[in-house]
Amino acid sequence: MMSELDNTPRTYSGALLAVIAVALLTAIGGLVWSYSLSGRINSQQTELADAKQQDVKLAAALRETDARLKVATEELGNSLGLTQKQLDARAQEIIRREQADSARLEAAQNKTAQAVTSVSNEVSSVKSDVGGVKTDVAKTQSDLANAISQLTSMKGDLSDHSSLIARNHDELETLKHKGDRNYYEFTIAKGQRKPVGTVSLELKKADSKKSKFTLIIYSDDKQYEKKDRNLNEPLQFYAGKDPLLFEIVVNSVGGKNAQISGYLTTPKGAPAPPTVQ
Repeated sequence: MMSELDNTPRTYSGALLAVIAVALLTAIGGLVWSYSLSGRINSQQTELADAKQQDVKLAAALRETDARLKVATEELGNSLGLTQKQLDARAQEIIRREQADSARLEAAQNKTAQAVTSVSNEVSSVKSDVGGVKTDVAKTQSDLANAISQLTSMKGDLSDHSSLIARNHDELETLKHKGDRNYYEFTIAKGQRKPVGTVSLELKKADSKKSKFTLIIYSDDKQYEKKDRNLNEPLQFYAGKDPLLFEIVVNSVGGKNAQISGYLTTPKGAPAPPTVQ
């Protein structure tokens, strides 16, 4: 019985000590928190005071800036008043120029359009003309082919070479259009020596009743006599450094002066007669 009583106070004493310890720790923690909070409050109060001071400075600077801005705005307003007048005048001048340029551009465009239309019409006309020319050329070529086919082909007096001959001036023009040889027309009276092309011809005799003649040909320091020849007969001879075949055809003989008329034909590569200055 006594041992239980002895143990009871000791148990209460331990619990009491524990409670006191907890309370002491709590008090110490509260003091630490209170001290820390006080420090924070003081810091924030200092910062707030600094902020208020900055606000005062900013407010003063803002008022000063507003005053300067007001003065600058007034000065700018006066300046803009002059500039605006100048800008308005300049704008009106630019508008007038643009209107004048637009008018000139429109006139130029209209002129260009008219020119294009005119050119288009001319091109259409030219195309029509070209078409007509092509048709005419085709017809001319056809007519020329027909005319050539109707020309007489005869053998020359020096070779078996057959040549197309012209019996009159019109047929000679057809041969000229064929374009493969050179042609020189001539008329020579009896006893006359006459240059034709690069040679000379002399009529020795002309018999209109028999349609015969005798002709002397002078070429390259040589002479060839074509005696008692007939009309439209190819009279052949060779001439030139590289001998080429020349031909003479007489189409008519007789007349008051006992003359002959005809032509000399030479290859395209033959020398041309000297040009008379």
